[in-house]
Amino acid sequence: MVFDTKKRCGKKGFTLIEIMLVVVIIGVLAAMVVPKLTGRTRQTKNAVVKVDVDVNIPLALDLYELDMGEFPANLDDLTENRTNSDTWRGPYLKKIPKDAWAKGYYYKYPGDHNKYGYDLYSSGADGEPNTNDDIVNWEK
Repeated sequence: MVFDTKKRCGKKGFTLIEIMLVVVIIGVLAAMVVPKLTGRTRQTKNAVVKVDVDVNIPLALDLYELDMGEFPANLDDLTENRTNSDTWRGPYLKKIPKDAWAKGYYYKYPGDHNKYGYDLYSSGADGEPNTNDDIVNWEK
């Protein structure tokens, strides 16, 4: 019987300890990063909706009002000429956006709260209008 007494110097691969060390490091990093990122989801959604309520949709409403002389009765009037008016220069929006929670925006003209003539808001994360998490175009 012949035994190979040479040591394998060029051995490739990782030991179990090396693999476990990498897994522990990844776990520690994930434990530090994931909680910080999950808290940002709600902030990001609120910011996107705030831009829609304060900038994007009001811009389309203002353009419509300039062309037609008054604000539309509903948001759907921004996408198609329902009045068959010659002064309509739309569409002012390609489609009516949904908020970050896939719900429609609430629009009322004439409005009860906003000094600009119309109320525009999202019902927020809970989906219930007139609650504390609503994102509105007037001051609460």
